[in-house]
Amino acid sequence: MKSFYSLSISFILILSLQVSAFGQDRGVLEGRIYNSKNNQPLEFATIAIYGTSIGSISDLDGKFLFTGLKPGYVEIRASSVGYEPYVSEPILVTNANKVFIDIPMKESNIALDEITVKASPFRKNEESPVSLRRIDLVEIEKNPGGNRDISKVIQSYPGVASTPSFRNDIIVRGGGAAENRFYLDGVEIPNINHFATQGASGGPVGIINVDFIREVDFYSGAFPADRGNALSSVLELKQVDGNKDKLKVKGSVGASDIALTLDGPLGKNTSYIMSARRSYLQFLFSLIGLPFLPTYNDFQFKTKTRIDEKNEITVIGLGAIDQFALNLKANETEEQRFILGYLPVNEQWSYTVGMVYKHYKENGYDTWTVSRNHLNNTSYKYRNNDENDSLTLNYHSNEIENKLRYEHNSRLGSGLSINYGANLEYAYYDNYTFNKTYINGSPVTIDFSSTLDMYKYGIFAQTSKKVLKDRLSLSLGVRADGNSYSSEMLNPLKQLSPRFSASYMLAQKFFLNFNLGRYYQVPPYTMLGYRNTAGDLVNKENGISYISSDHIVGGIEWQPTDQSRLTVEGFYKYYQNYPYSVNDSISLASKGADFGTFGNEAVKSIADGRAFGMEILYRNKDFLGGNLVASYTLVRSESQAFRSEILALGKWVPTVWDNRHIINITGIKEFKKNWRLGLKWRFVGGVPYTPYDKLGSSYKLAWDVNGQGILDYSRFNQQRLSAFHQLDLRLDKEWFFNRFSLNLYLDVQNVYNFKADQQKVLLLDGNSVINPGDPLPQQRYALKEISTTGGTVLPTVGIIFQF
Repeated sequence: MKSFYSLSISFILILSLQVSAFGQDRGVLEGRIYNSKNNQPLEFATIAIYGTSIGSISDLDGKFLFTGLKPGYVEIRASSVGYEPYVSEPILVTNANKVFIDIPMKESNIALDEITVKASPFRKNEESPVSLRRIDLVEIEKNPGGNRDISKVIQSYPGVASTPSFRNDIIVRGGGAAENRFYLDGVEIPNINHFATQGASGGPVGIINVDFIREVDFYSGAFPADRGNALSSVLELKQVDGNKDKLKVKGSVGASDIALTLDGPLGKNTSYIMSARRSYLQFLFSLIGLPFLPTYNDFQFKTKTRIDEKNEITVIGLGAIDQFALNLKANETEEQRFILGYLPVNEQWSYTVGMVYKHYKENGYDTWTVSRNHLNNTSYKYRNNDENDSLTLNYHSNEIENKLRYEHNSRLGSGLSINYGANLEYAYYDNYTFNKTYINGSPVTIDFSSTLDMYKYGIFAQTSKKVLKDRLSLSLGVRADGNSYSSEMLNPLKQLSPRFSASYMLAQKFFLNFNLGRYYQVPPYTMLGYRNTAGDLVNKENGISYISSDHIVGGIEWQPTDQSRLTVEGFYKYYQNYPYSVNDSISLASKGADFGTFGNEAVKSIADGRAFGMEILYRNKDFLGGNLVASYTLVRSESQAFRSEILALGKWVPTVWDNRHIINITGIKEFKKNWRLGLKWRFVGGVPYTPYDKLGSSYKLAWDVNGQGILDYSRFNQQRLSAFHQLDLRLDKEWFFNRFSLNLYLDVQNVYNFKADQQKVLLLDGNSVINPGDPLPQQRYALKEISTTGGTVLPTVGIIFQF
């Protein structure tokens, strides 16, 4: 590892010394500025490049052009009389390709002599004045330890927990991994990770290629009414448009994959961008002796057609093929043999395709979105990994959704904004499950097939307005959702979801912000489609219903400069009707962060839960010439206790998301000659865990089907791991030539090699039964407990080229 680290540094330093044929400053940026409500071009608007004396004025068609720009990241600032000032996300300018930007301007009702409104990169929504973080391209591309993976990047922000394991579970404000929703250019995508946990949101590595990403809006609360079915977070990923001038090629080799991205024009009014990636993890894992060999592939595309000034169509697509094999040769150590003993083979493929049609009117626009997504999930396991031996697990499942959503957005002359619409979905689900397991002291064979189809529907509306000379912004929204699964969920009025937001400017730089809302989420298809051997929909008979969560968020905001912001927020979430596991007698709030499936069991909607705490976030885009994000989160996450042994300790028991303390510090600074250095340090409090039932785990019938220990739920989450912390560093060097650009980077995760505490595991102590004379149900293996840790120094050299 030390040799690799030294060679990586030497490689970058040698290249930086040898390459000297730099191009001249010949970057070109072309753009269009327009009224966001009706797409009308704005003439004579002022456009400037921040930090320079370079400026321009838009023409009669709202167009502007900059030439001779120095390559690198630039921000555009725009202003026009009667409109709020605008600050763009960072845009990468190169010598090799012209860059295009569209600038939407929002009308303002502020008189020139009333309040001075300064341009700020920290734009606010009237609907979501709290719990909204905007993440720009530089923060995504250059995030230390992020590997250009959006699931890892958002871990730099308050309320988001992380783990030392190889997973991308999104844990927000103490909520579960299944409580998040994702949108790509307005099209909902069910999951953003490869090898996804069906029914939740986690996986080891992201599907989204960040070459497509322009900006991300991350909501940890205060969800707009047009975004339903979320309890903890909504992630809005906004993609770039394809190059309108000529073909552009971008390739990259990173920590785990190789990627190629193409974009360019398709005729006069249409542009496209498309990419393909393939991992080489299977080779790396084989070299270092890991007992599993994953391979992932993904594909992504977008086209955008401007039919005319009033009509445009966007088509997007995203697909993944995930393959998996066990490395049976990696069986030298006890830990390798243990993993091979219980780990199933899991393979998936998935896709989402969608089309967004937008039609502009005089005071607003209509949006029609139609999409289809499909997940195919397979896993199987043979005893001793021998296909001639007994089959212990065989699982096949499909989830298919066809969605239609209509939205109308308008902004009236009084400054009143209105959003309303409806959505309709048709869903199909099938599941074949064969699973030999051990439940409550007895061997059990679960064997069923299930098919399910249903309709889901919803309506929503939200209105917002600024009053008191724009010092006070108010927003009121409501949505209602239902589905045809059962009478419990049929009536959308039973899932009425109101929300209210307010923001008051105490002084020029100080704000009080507030949000109150109730949110609903339908349980995953794995729960809805679960059947017994008789073919009955078990959870339908158990009266399963929507999960609800009441949120209250309040905080203060201070903007000492136009490049910095400090926010302090307190939050409280109360859950009702959370699924309760019939077999384990616990709330499923603590499940969902493992591979395979989540919710494929009998449940009842009877559990309560709560999460509460506070967050402090400081962002400064010009801190000592760099970008700083620093945050602290205090969070408690608890679920209702059911077992008598736990109830004796109180009504509430901590969930596995109860980190308590989370600290993140991320800094990225650019130096001369296009060098950039980033660091990220994070501290995450230890989480609770449930110890093993050593006696129950030792029974031969139990171990032969599970291959691992059985948890002792009578001591549910009564022990806690130690906290872990980690430092990641990233060094970038970029060259901008006349015909191409090159970016080399070195990323080192866990620089000081911190070993994170993990739960001890149970292993066989030999393979012989210790009491062979007893009846089979009483026969036991000898087990032993070993300590394990997670975390290692992980250096990566990456290459990104573009021409």
